[in-house]
Amino acid sequence: MSEALLEVRDLVKHFSAGGKFFGGSTGVVRAVDGVSFSLRRGETLGLVGESGCGKTTTGRCILRLEQPTSGSIRFEGVELTTLPEKQLRAVRRRIQVIFQDPYSSLNPRMTVGQILAEPIRVHRIIADPAARSARVSELLAQVGLLPQHAKRYPHQLSGGQRQRVGIARALAMEPSLIVCDEPVSALDVSIQAQIVNLLEDLQARLGLTYLFIAHDLSVVRHISDRVVVMYLGKVAEVADRKALYEDPVHPYTRALLSAVPIPDPKLEAHRERTVLRGEVPSSLTPPPGCVFHPRCPIAEARCSAETPALREIRPGHWGACHLA
Repeated sequence: MSEALLEVRDLVKHFSAGGKFFGGSTGVVRAVDGVSFSLRRGETLGLVGESGCGKTTTGRCILRLEQPTSGSIRFEGVELTTLPEKQLRAVRRRIQVIFQDPYSSLNPRMTVGQILAEPIRVHRIIADPAARSARVSELLAQVGLLPQHAKRYPHQLSGGQRQRVGIARALAMEPSLIVCDEPVSALDVSIQAQIVNLLEDLQARLGLTYLFIAHDLSVVRHISDRVVVMYLGKVAEVADRKALYEDPVHPYTRALLSAVPIPDPKLEAHRERTVLRGEVPSSLTPPPGCVFHPRCPIAEARCSAETPALREIRPGHWGACHLA
């Protein structure tokens, strides 16, 4: 087992909602509410769940784009939550991000070459302009783009090409961890496969570690070694890919997997589906006890009163359910 590159313990991020103007009351949005997981060097950890479950906020807290309310984030043995800005700048070179939207994550006033050269110059990785230009060409080749793409502006590229530029920009810092925030959700299905294959190839060649945030379970199954399932700011289940997809222990995970289409029409027609009742509760007023109990098909009385702890149900397979 590889060493832990990233350790997240009891991470909490709350946002203030509303205000006191016009008589409105102030509430608290519990975006992330006690999330814990670890990420080993060289692996891909998938972070999945419905929209609004807190997975992107978790990624932003790890990047320190958001300041956590409480909890611990240790990267390469360094506590990030209390790190001063000067020291954080050096750590940020080791943690990079690929954003969800390739259209808005690139500066439209800069050429691709300028976009890739800027972080190299700012972090003083390569001082010589000629050597920097050569590095830009090398980065473009690594992500499957041509040297002439360096002279183009983002609007002259397709969505898949823009996302390749985003990947190249992350690689420019020579990071050990890349947070992939739904990097393929805005792309066509055929382009999604190309980008996922590129990420896997880069990981094998450069020894990268990924935190892969997504809502598409098919993509996560393809790329991830282990998977963390989140629901309403909490971790529902953690397991390696094979165990999670073949024998999930949490009813929410089972419901998610039952909604994934199967290519075989005969199997699809006869499969058993789990249809969840109701809507996802508001993170302003999460339900007591297990946050999933209002929609859970097997909930009992204690589920609405006692919050289940995330416990190891089988070796390496964790679940937060009283009945698992």
